[in-house]
Amino acid sequence: MNNKRVLYVSSEVVPYLPETEISSMSFEAPKMVNSKGGQIRIFMPRFGNINERRHQLHEVIRLSGMNLVINDMDMPLIIKVASIPKERIQVYFIDNEEYFKRKATFTDEEGNLFPDNDERAIFFAKGVIETVKKLNWAPDIIHVHGWMASLLPLYLRKYYKDEPLFTDSKIVTSVYKQEFEGTLDKEMLNKIKFDNIGDGNVEILAEPNYSNLLKVAVDHSDAVVIASEEIPTDVREYLTGLEKPVLEYKNSEEFADAYTDFYNTKVLNLG
Repeated sequence: MNNKRVLYVSSEVVPYLPETEISSMSFEAPKMVNSKGGQIRIFMPRFGNINERRHQLHEVIRLSGMNLVINDMDMPLIIKVASIPKERIQVYFIDNEEYFKRKATFTDEEGNLFPDNDERAIFFAKGVIETVKKLNWAPDIIHVHGWMASLLPLYLRKYYKDEPLFTDSKIVTSVYKQEFEGTLDKEMLNKIKFDNIGDGNVEILAEPNYSNLLKVAVDHSDAVVIASEEIPTDVREYLTGLEKPVLEYKNSEEFADAYTDFYNTKVLNLG
C-alpha cells in the first residue's frame, strides 16, 4: 500500500460517533493503510451530536463556500476538519446548517428516520466529491462505508463521469447488516433524476429501502467487501450474480491482512 491513495467515505467514524461495526472499521481500515505507508483521507457528515470543541473541529475556509444544488435548491457546503489524536489521520466533515445541525444522526428521539435523509445522502455524496476536487487529490481507491455514503459510487460514475481526477479510481463498497427499517423519502428517485441520472439501475430506488440503496452502491462499485457476518438475504443473493471481486467477512483479527491483499491483488489490478 506504500504511497497508494485511499479515500474512505463513511456515515460514521470513531472517535467522533459511538462505536459500531461501521464506525470502528471506518477507523481501523484507514489506520491500517496509514501504517503500511499509504496516504489516506476520511470523509464523514458533521452530525450535530459531534462535539466540535472536544474533537477540535475547525472550518476550512478555502474549501467551504460553494453551493450544491439538491432538488433545485441551493445548499451551502461547509467543510470542517479534525485530526484523530495519536494517529496523524485527518478527517474531513461535510456540513450544512439545514441538513446536519440537529443533535442526532439518522433518526429523531422516537427512532423515526429523518424525512430529509435522502437529501442528506445526496448532499454528502456531492460534497465529498467536490471537496476532493478542490483538494486536487486523486485517489487510487475509494472505499465506501454505511448507507448514508451509498450514493457516492452512483454519483461518481454518472454525475461526475467526466471528471478526470477520478478516471483511475477504483470504488469499493462495504456491505453491512441491516441499518434501518422502512424507506427513505419516496421522492428520492426524482431528486436523483433531477441531476440527470436516470440509468444505471436507479429505478429500484422507487422503493428507497436499505437493501436497494446497497444494490445501487454495489452496481456502481468495482469491488465489494462483506463487512458483517449477517447481511440482508436479498443483498447476499444479489452479490452472487455480480462478476466483480467480493471479499467475504473477516473478523477484527483477520481483516488487516485480508484487506491489504484484496486492495493489492484484486482492486488495484482491475482494468
